[in-house]
Amino acid sequence: MKLSRCKGAPAAILKRKGKADLMKKHFRIAGRLALKLEELEVPVAGILRRAGLAQDLFQQTRILVSTDELFAFWRAIGEVSKDPAIGLKLGTETKTERFHPSGIAALSTENLGSAVEHLARYKQLTCPEEMVGHFDAEEWSIRFRWLLAVEHEPAALTDYCFAWMQTIARHGSGTRISPLRVEYVQSRSYAKVIERHFGCAVVTGAPQNAIVFRAGDAMCPFVTRNAELLDMLAPQLNHELKQSQAKEDFTEQVRHAIQQKLTGHRPNIENISHDLYMSPRTLQRRLQESGTSFQRVLDEARRQMARYYLSNSILELNEAAFLLGYEDSNSFVRAFRGWEGMPPGAWRETHGSKATQ
Repeated sequence: MKLSRCKGAPAAILKRKGKADLMKKHFRIAGRLALKLEELEVPVAGILRRAGLAQDLFQQTRILVSTDELFAFWRAIGEVSKDPAIGLKLGTETKTERFHPSGIAALSTENLGSAVEHLARYKQLTCPEEMVGHFDAEEWSIRFRWLLAVEHEPAALTDYCFAWMQTIARHGSGTRISPLRVEYVQSRSYAKVIERHFGCAVVTGAPQNAIVFRAGDAMCPFVTRNAELLDMLAPQLNHELKQSQAKEDFTEQVRHAIQQKLTGHRPNIENISHDLYMSPRTLQRRLQESGTSFQRVLDEARRQMARYYLSNSILELNEAAFLLGYEDSNSFVRAFRGWEGMPPGAWRETHGSKATQ
């Protein structure tokens, strides 16, 4: 299999992160997904019935579902299709006309790194999800983070996301580029199928689900680069993004800003006011006008992320406490008990059983 030989990976450690709009509580499901399911002979009606969703879902003008409904939909896809590779097949596309405008814009950029940056940015338009990328000297890992999830994403959905990333990479580069490996939290009985699909190793029992490329692949040039088309698409997507951000509730903006900094330390009001281009006094005043306070918003941001860490990874409790900015695990346990009425270990056991079903 031909692999990318692109060189010139960024020398510095880079972190590209799509900042999801937490005001968005719903996902949009593309109508074209129903068409592809039918092409693969997977009955859409059976999926919707199994997921407990309305039978006319794909007849609606805008197909919006919550995180729980999205997970139920993808779980049902895996159960109804009986094909363990269904997510891989749904995420693989060769017909450009079926790409979402943001996907076409990504293909119009100069290289794979720019494409991922575009996709991460425009995730904000549609859903409470982030694409998080991290570089080191040799590797570039990309993962999908479900901000409002309280259980693991279905296997078919993870496979779909990874296969879609490879679709963008191969379609854009015009090569059979493959990742170094794909990493899964949970085991996959069809690991050999995944290996053949991606042309790389499959690792299970990982801390998080991730698709890992070579660092140099980010600089791989796109044969689909089209500056004129990008100039046409980008302004419209940027306009939609600005409209979305303008409608965002101020409290959600603050919570969102906190969560972006909640990685090993506790952000204070000075940090967040700086990010929001206002003084700490103005930030506090606007929160008071919204009937809340900085401490309350901080607690809610921590609570959301605590639920995510405990249900979507194999982090130890002390590691989760560190990521949430607590000085020690005891402080985290006390705070979590106040939020959920039980210690984090007991909460993880209860929700962990759901996540493995």
